[in-house]
Amino acid sequence: MTNPRGRSIGTSGDDTVVAVYDNYQDAQNALQALAADGIARTDMQLQPETESTGTSSDAATTSSESGGEGGIRGFFRSLFGGDEHDEHRHIYQESVRRGSYILTIDIRDESEADRVVSTLNRFHPVDIDERVSHWRRQGWAGYDESAPRYTAEDIARERSTYASNRATAAPAEQARIPVIEEELKVGRREVQRGGIRIIKRIREIPVSESVQLRDEHIHVGRQAVDRPAGQAEFKEASFEVRETDEEAVVSKTARVVEEVVIGKEVEQRTERIDDTVRRTDVEVENLAGGGMSSGRDDAEFRRHWQSTYGTSGGRYEDYDAAYRYGTTAAGSDRYRNHQWSEVEPQLRSDWEANHPGSAWEKVKDAVRYGTERVTGRRGH
Repeated sequence: MTNPRGRSIGTSGDDTVVAVYDNYQDAQNALQALAADGIARTDMQLQPETESTGTSSDAATTSSESGGEGGIRGFFRSLFGGDEHDEHRHIYQESVRRGSYILTIDIRDESEADRVVSTLNRFHPVDIDERVSHWRRQGWAGYDESAPRYTAEDIARERSTYASNRATAAPAEQARIPVIEEELKVGRREVQRGGIRIIKRIREIPVSESVQLRDEHIHVGRQAVDRPAGQAEFKEASFEVRETDEEAVVSKTARVVEEVVIGKEVEQRTERIDDTVRRTDVEVENLAGGGMSSGRDDAEFRRHWQSTYGTSGGRYEDYDAAYRYGTTAAGSDRYRNHQWSEVEPQLRSDWEANHPGSAWEKVKDAVRYGTERVTGRRGH
């Protein structure tokens, strides 16, 4: 079981994220934001379920609910289980007694937990560890079921005291300097590189075929005959002879004569991405009153300059920045616990980048002496 401010409570089964809010509307807004993000409403519970007004009726309700296994007492019993989690149960019960609201969300995996915690933190949850520390400083020894619920005046007075104590405990002056480091992430995306479009149209093609057709024609002719007529022929009769013609009959049959096959080939290729990322380094330099280095260090640096560079001409002021650069580098993480030979290439690169008019070989001994002055060791 976790909450947005870092308290961890081990339980069996699915985990539960617990958040405490002093403001009922903040708790409602957090619940609605989680529902909009896909968290099932049945996985979330808010206690108390309605906004409390800090009146005597609220106190009576809380007292009656605490007497049985239902209500708020039953809610915390089901949430925290057995007696091994009494401390955590009492803390959250005390939060409700003092006018706060408890929002719990059942989560199924770490990714869902991170998403839920991120949403909860948007609506100003209480830092429960810090709040409990405040109670203990005020004499709170543990949850008392017989203690009455805070009234509106009690709630306002306690939160005013808590805010005042936090302001008093905060340092008078505090500066925060962020150390920023870029991270290179290379992903993939699909881009359109062209392709083909297939269009199927129907067109008519003139064709011609030849077919032999037969036509019948009736011819009637008369010719002279002289012969005796038989009895059978001497009767009335009727005859029909019909002409027939052939005509062309056209039918069409569609047949598939060709297929156009469309496919894609996929090739894997590796592309190397070369880029740069930026990081801010914060170096701390001790400043003595009236100068860039203490008088003692300055005297030591001048003696070293006299013995090392004095015979070659020039001024001490030409090397003062190199001595101070060495003392600053000695106190940074890049130099600490490393020998001179290991860090010299990086120091040289930084010096030449920031002092283009000063050759490294000229000031190298001054930088090294500055580092050794701080660390008290001679590197190799």
